[in-house]
Amino acid sequence: MSSGTQIKAKAAAQKSKTSSPLPSSPEPAIKPQPKPSDKLNPKTIDPFAAPSRAPSAFAATYAKGGIPCRLMHGSVKHRLHWECPLETVPFDPLLVTLAEGLKETKHPYTFVSKEGFKELLLVEGATEKAIPLLPRLVPVLKAALAHSDDEVFERGLDALVQLSAVVGPSLNDHLKHLLTNLSRRLMDKKFREKITVALQKLEQYGGKATVTIIKSKIPTYCSVFP
Repeated sequence: MSSGTQIKAKAAAQKSKTSSPLPSSPEPAIKPQPKPSDKLNPKTIDPFAAPSRAPSAFAATYAKGGIPCRLMHGSVKHRLHWECPLETVPFDPLLVTLAEGLKETKHPYTFVSKEGFKELLLVEGATEKAIPLLPRLVPVLKAALAHSDDEVFERGLDALVQLSAVVGPSLNDHLKHLLTNLSRRLMDKKFREKITVALQKLEQYGGKATVTIIKSKIPTYCSVFP
């Protein structure tokens, strides 16, 4: 090959190198930008994870063994097994804790709170133990009666009647705080009969003075007394 031909071949090879595209460098991976909530709560690191809810006060107490009973599953119905005689169980704070559990919507909390509240009020001396707790029990029962869940409302209503049967006229001083929610639900046909029966029992346990209190919030109420 002549020197001229070699020069031309070398020039062509050099031109080919300069015109060939450079190998593309891999694009850097796009990192997800942190959410503002991640800065506020560093534990929230998985954007696809379901939001976690802190357990309620009742659920936390139950999980820690703060309620001295356990649920016994039966073939027909469940029951509670108390770890000690009910007469020795302190009402304060257990009765208030069980009343708070009436707002629960999941098993076993729904059963434990409802059944535990009822059974605790059946022990001897329950009246003397429950009356001092009324200022703390009434707001909790009011919250259950105001709950949007129908079953929570019904549990609250049952608990109110059970409490009235035990404390009697002592509930009258607190009754006004509870009647507003009953008046609202009274407009619902599916609860009308149940609420009417509950009001009649409240009157029966609270005495004639209860009629005036009930009528102040529910004017259409008819007394059971002649």
